[in-house]
Amino acid sequence: MRYFVFTCFIFLVPFLGFSQSISELQKQKENAAKEIEYTTRLLQEAQKNEKSSLTKLNLLNSKIRQRNNLIAAINGEIRLYDEFISNNIISIDLLGDDLKKLKDEYAEMIRLAYKNRHSGDVLLFMLSADNFNQAYRRLLYTRRYSDYRQNQVETISSVQEVLNESIKKLEERKAAKQQLVGQTQQERQQLSKEQGQQNQELQQLKDQKRSLEKRLQEQRKIEEQLEREIQRIIEEEAKKGRDAGVSGFALTPEQKLIGDNFEQNKLRLPWPVERGIIVEHFGIHQHPVLTNVQVRNNGVNIATEAGSKVRAVFNGEVTRVFGISGGNTAVIIRHGSYLSVYSNLREVVVKKGDKVTTKQVIGTVFTDYNDDNKTILKFQIWHESQKMNPEDWIVR
Repeated sequence: MRYFVFTCFIFLVPFLGFSQSISELQKQKENAAKEIEYTTRLLQEAQKNEKSSLTKLNLLNSKIRQRNNLIAAINGEIRLYDEFISNNIISIDLLGDDLKKLKDEYAEMIRLAYKNRHSGDVLLFMLSADNFNQAYRRLLYTRRYSDYRQNQVETISSVQEVLNESIKKLEERKAAKQQLVGQTQQERQQLSKEQGQQNQELQQLKDQKRSLEKRLQEQRKIEEQLEREIQRIIEEEAKKGRDAGVSGFALTPEQKLIGDNFEQNKLRLPWPVERGIIVEHFGIHQHPVLTNVQVRNNGVNIATEAGSKVRAVFNGEVTRVFGISGGNTAVIIRHGSYLSVYSNLREVVVKKGDKVTTKQVIGTVFTDYNDDNKTILKFQIWHESQKMNPEDWIVR
């Protein structure tokens, strides 16, 4: 019996971990598939214009990243299934050994019982006792022996049941693994196709070098205007702090509470749009087309659908609403010592001094119908004068 308990233990513990890990990987797969589906929809809008563009390339790059994430999650599942199958085979072998031992022990008991099958044998065994106490102990022994034989039958039945269930589970896992292997092949074929589209788009964009350089210069001017306005706010708040004899922003108790709450919600802030794809990340990175050219992003660029509403990511007060030459409208919201910045907006529905709440609509993302229906929200987070990576703050 102790063998059976041990075998069940080594079988069940890996299975519990397996179930949890599979659930996590399946969630990753589901998220990646949703991102791919949404990116495909945005690409279909962009491809209405046959001309190549950075928008298409960035969306393709994002789609390829998500496809690789999906493939990685599937491969992770396959590895877990391989491990589970291997452990299951070991468990089945151990259960088979236990079952054989139990059956051998039971067969031996039956043989002994057959040899001593006459009721007189038991009676003689009792009467040959030296005293009453010994006779009583022999009576208890015969009863326990009978119970043990019955328990042995039940144990054999239990082990057989567990063994049959293990074999069934093993076959199910093998079938599931084969299905995942087939899915991986399909995803790799799709990835190869997307990489071909990516290379084609990249090559066509390289032929537009002058146009891209001009657009990059225009974009830098827009970013400089936006940063100057942010720095103006930071300087104003810093001056208030100096006048109040404190370093950094001078905060009222209410503003300090909002700022503390904002900080405590790191990685839990909602997205500034209901649905979107980050197509350009925070920091300095290589231009996707122009060689030896680096671009700097003080926030993230989020591709979304035409008409998408822009939402405040947290409670706060609108500090600025202003136009940017070539960059449409920007809104800056203060959350204590933090600022959230939303640019490339149209139809802004808030004004300076307005108090806003989390997920409150503040405007609509601008759609450039002359540039592949590009709908990009530029989103930044600042802590006083320090630029923050928005991906460290918004929920994943």
